[in-house]
Parts: sequence; structure tokens; C-alpha cells
Amino acid sequence: MLPVLLDLKFIKIYTFGVFLVLAFFWGSFLLWKNIRLTVYKEEELFDGLFLSIAGALFFGRITYVALNFSKFGFSVLKFILINGYPGMSLVGAVFGGFLTLYLYFLSKKINFIEAADYFIGPLFIALGFGKLGSFFAGSEVGEKTKFFLSIKYSGFDGLRHLTPFYEAMLFFFAAFIAHKLMFDVRRERRPRGFVFFFFLWFFNLVYFLFDKLKGNKLYFMGQSFNSLVGLVFVLTFSFYFLYYFRSLVLDYVKSTISKIRERARKSALSRKEKDRKTD
Repeated sequence: MLPVLLDLKFIKIYTFGVFLVLAFFWGSFLLWKNIRLTVYKEEELFDGLFLSIAGALFFGRITYVALNFSKFGFSVLKFILINGYPGMSLVGAVFGGFLTLYLYFLSKKINFIEAADYFIGPLFIALGFGKLGSFFAGSEVGEKTKFFLSIKYSGFDGLRHLTPFYEAMLFFFAAFIAHKLMFDVRRERRPRGFVFFFFLWFFNLVYFLFDKLKGNKLYFMGQSFNSLVGLVFVLTFSFYFLYYFRSLVLDYVKSTISKIRERARKSALSRKEKDRKTD
């Protein structure tokens, strides 16, 4: 692992910081490309982007502090001095970012559900780069396991999951899907907001599945905060997608049942034919 990418004695360039810059650059660039396809004003959506980043940082930090209140208390300095008292909740950051963006769009009379679809692909790309930064910097250490690569890191001698790397690959894959879905929405093959709902489902699914592999967790009432939030959103939007694709699901179920019945009928006829030949 490489927490410090470059040490120039008078200044240190941290690996995670470099990947955060890459996340912002590529996310902003792809968002700009998406905006050019719409009638929205670039300056308005980018103002929303910068405000949502500020909201994400604030809510991500305050969520982490609230869930670790015994360490922080009511100290404003501990809340502000993130270098001395590090910690941020990505789930809280995502919620805060979207909440801030919603309030900004509300003030500008922009339909949040329609505009949010253009933010999802870039957001997945940014999350992917952020997770790669966590992986290379070694800031997210998974729990011990006997099934994965052995790495010696900060005195931790054992086997650990490459959790942030798995998450990064899934987020990059989701960015590709979100880009395709965005054009489906533009062609009116999918309803507006579909890409946004896909993000809420996929992001929480990833966090729910990989939370058990992580070493440092946030807890709420004795339960993993990420798992609880992830489970609620996954179930909610799974029901939404089942309802939306209900005709396809029903057709698939009917087709499967008919195939099973046909196979059972052929099997019964085959047995009867064998019995006749035996007689």
C-alpha cells in the first residue's frame, strides 16, 4: 500500500488526495458532457454540483460524528479538524449531497428527478476513483479471511479482503450501465428518474454486500449503520423494480412454468413408452 505518493520533504502528496482530484476531474468532465445533451444551463447545474459537494462533506462528517459521539462530544474543534480527528460516512455524504442538490434545484425551479439522471454516471465514476484511492492508500482494511490475498500492512500480518478494489470495479461497471440507461430515458424507453433510482438501489446493494468484509464500521444501536441503511434501500427499490418490470417478470414466470410442464409431460410420455416396450 502507498499512503504517500510523493514525499518532497517540504510537502507530501497523498495517494488518496490524488485519486480524489481524479474523481472530481473525471466526474465533472462527464457531467459536462451529459449537460451538453440537455437544455439545462451549464452554470446552474455546476453551481448545484459545487453546492452538493459542500453538502456531502458536511453531512458525511456530521453523520460520522453522530455515530461516534463518545469520541467527539460537542467539541466543534474536533468536528472541524478532520486531519487530527479523521472520519467520514460515505452514506451520509451521498444523502447530504442529494439533499443539497434537491434544495438547490427547488430554488431554481429545476425538476430534480429529471436532472438527477444526468448526475448518476459521473457520480459512479467519481466513487470508483475514490475507492481506488482508498485501495492504493490502504485506508480501508478489510477483516481477516483465509480466502484472500495475503498483505502485510501497518503491522497487520494476515489475510485481508481487497474490499475497496471490488467496490471500485462495481462502481465503474455501474457507470457504464447508468450511461446506457440515461439514453434509454432520453428515448423515453424508461421513465424519468429511473437512473437515479438505479443508483440508490445499486449503491446500497454494494454497501450492504461488502459491509461484512470491512474492518472499520459505523454502528447504530449495536448494528452496522451501512448494513441497516443498505438493506432498507435495497428492499425498497427492489420492490420498485419488480413492480416496474412486473409484466416481464410475469411473462418469465409463465414461460418457466410452461417449460416445466412441457418437460414433465414429455417425461411422462417417455416413461409410458418405455413401459409399453417392456410389456
